[in-house]
Amino acid sequence: MKIDLHVHTKISRCSNLPWEDILNNAKLHGLDGVCITDHHSMEIKNYISEGILENGLCVIFGMEYSTDDGDFLVFGPYENLPMGLSAEKLLKHINQSGGVAIVAHPFRASRPASERVVASGLCKIVEAINGGNRVEENDAVKKWKERYDIKLTGGSDAHALVEMGRAATIFDDPISSRQELILALKNGNYRPVSF
Repeated sequence: MKIDLHVHTKISRCSNLPWEDILNNAKLHGLDGVCITDHHSMEIKNYISEGILENGLCVIFGMEYSTDDGDFLVFGPYENLPMGLSAEKLLKHINQSGGVAIVAHPFRASRPASERVVASGLCKIVEAINGGNRVEENDAVKKWKERYDIKLTGGSDAHALVEMGRAATIFDDPISSRQELILALKNGNYRPVSF
């Protein structure tokens, strides 16, 4: 199952991508699922529902959360997650509440992540292929993979329709809900891909 774990709608000020375009075009981009991860917001829940749509597309809500130690894609019951948490507090909260976090674009020059978030074991999943990164920024994740027991994902980081699906994650098992995604990310078999 191919899921783009990192897509922004126009709810994120930096994006011009209407959610309607995501739902209508994701399958055309070869995707089986898409995670809407707007910046510090799950407002999308006011407009569409999660789960499997009539067209077979799986839609899951998450959030991109920014800290001084990097950005994280978070999945769980975080509709009311307060802003301004440190990476350590955020990751401890996520781990204690049954959610999951992914270090987003860790080697992006403009928004790098601190290595201590993986060295500490607080976050064990890293976005290895980000569709908005340069090749060398994505390749740098290999250094962490050699040193730490981490899993790797991919996501387009789409802010426009043309960007959607240029990176994704292939899951061995079917996913139809946020909870199934969380379990798959923690325990399942998956790999990042780019197109």
